[in-house]
Amino acid sequence: MNEKVHFLTRPELHTPTMVVGWTMDAGRLGRRVTDYLVRKLGGQAFCEIEPADFFPLNGVAIVNDIVFFPESRFYACPEKDLVVFLSTPPSYEWYQFLSLILDVAQDYCHVREIYTVGSMIAMGAHTARRQFFSTMGSPELKMELSRYDLTRETDFETPPGGRPTLNSFFLWVAKRRGIPSANLWIPIPFYLVSADDPEAYRGVLDFLSDRLNLGFDLADLDEQAGLQNERIMKGLTTYGQHSRKLIVSSVSWSVA
Repeated sequence: MNEKVHFLTRPELHTPTMVVGWTMDAGRLGRRVTDYLVRKLGGQAFCEIEPADFFPLNGVAIVNDIVFFPESRFYACPEKDLVVFLSTPPSYEWYQFLSLILDVAQDYCHVREIYTVGSMIAMGAHTARRQFFSTMGSPELKMELSRYDLTRETDFETPPGGRPTLNSFFLWVAKRRGIPSANLWIPIPFYLVSADDPEAYRGVLDFLSDRLNLGFDLADLDEQAGLQNERIMKGLTTYGQHSRKLIVSSVSWSVA
């Protein structure tokens, strides 16, 4: 195995599915989905990708004077034959980085299919039902997933001179390896981009639970989504009351 890949343990897996998430997407979707899977299924870290060559300052990012160390870690959930990969999005050498992920997936884990989780910024409200969008790397997987409530006919072309999204690039590299893969996209309301969106990651986890027979009871996420809706409504009410007070004060001042 490549020296940039460091194994911590050697778990026993058969032909697992892999779920891939990124730490810096809208609504913290990738982290929330992967954290939930690892926590609920008792996943254990078994492999890491060394950060050198892929991240600034040899693996350290500085944002608003705060030092962030990237993570690129594989977790094994043997009971459900699942591998979870969570990583900071690489800044450099995308192809090499994604190839390392697939080296572990294909040569060591012998994965049968891969799902990447991604989010997109949307103008919709948090009260609207989250709609899935997906792109598949093979006609066979597209046919197999046709029974799920996924919007499969997603057409997007990278603008000339532009760079593809990391998940789209991953799908292309996986297709070249012959690994059935799909990107799962879900819209995040624009005002929740830097916050959590329990309704969004609940939808992803509901699909994965059904597809992979994980048997999740997602009542805890329903509760989180309900509490968040209450906080948003309370915030809007407070904002509305504050705005009305400003209007009344302005009118009183102009009359006086």
